[in-house]
Amino acid sequence: MKRVRCPKCDQFITFDETQYEAGQSLVFQCPDCGKQFGIRMGVSKLHQTQKTENQDAMNMQAQSELGAIIVIENVFHYKQVLPLQMGDNQIGRYQKGNPINTPIETVDPSVDLWHCTINVSRDKKGRLRYMLQDSNSNTGTFVDNVELQPRERRLIADGTLFTIGATSIILRGADTTE
Repeated sequence: MKRVRCPKCDQFITFDETQYEAGQSLVFQCPDCGKQFGIRMGVSKLHQTQKTENQDAMNMQAQSELGAIIVIENVFHYKQVLPLQMGDNQIGRYQKGNPINTPIETVDPSVDLWHCTINVSRDKKGRLRYMLQDSNSNTGTFVDNVELQPRERRLIADGTLFTIGATSIILRGADTTE
């Protein structure tokens, strides 16, 4: 059984999705408010678009010499692989006109437009260093379930899991041959 929500009164309507084929259009009438609305069965175009974009991003990550961040799939969005660049990588929620250089496509309201920054640099031996800092976000940036304090910078390495809002992210460094 599947549920759809009336766009007018938010009442749920339950139906058996096994009786319909992908691509078929259905029209419902809300029993509470009488609003008529339609849906289309099957995979959404947005999901297919995100799948294609994520594949392109994974290919970019394979070419990236500086590592990437992997945004883990959750209730808000699908897995994304975002390549990192040398210097500051400003991470936040994608919005048209937002000047950050590492946007996450999500509807997670707890991710700020500019949530945190990963600075990629090289140490004296030429190895890549990844420094994470919260950008005065409303919900904080957490590394190993410990919140970064204001102006605190934390050195992170390949495989480090950090959380911004309700979104978990894993760092994949380029120097993984140790």
